[in-house]
Amino acid sequence: MPKSLYATMKALPGCREKVRDLLLGLAADVRAEPGCERFVVHTLATDPDFFHVEETYRDEDAFKAHMGTDHGRVFNQAIETLVEDGGSKVVFLDTVI
Repeated sequence: MPKSLYATMKALPGCREKVRDLLLGLAADVRAEPGCERFVVHTLATDPDFFHVEETYRDEDAFKAHMGTDHGRVFNQAIETLVEDGGSKVVFLDTVI
């Protein structure tokens, strides 16, 4: 069964472009993972400092592999001083239809 989630983060004042650039780099790496089915980055139409990332992995094993990647670790460390609360907020989803 696919593993889906979304992650949100709000860039601190003056940090939007840096967060955006980090997300662009992360997207390329994550999309290259064999178990990644979807990795899409949005900003809120009403707040371009607020990022919303949609992710889907083939299954739990693919998600676990994703969580063990160096690029994920590097990204999470890099955003600690660039976003509110020092990191993203993650919500896991269950597929209904």
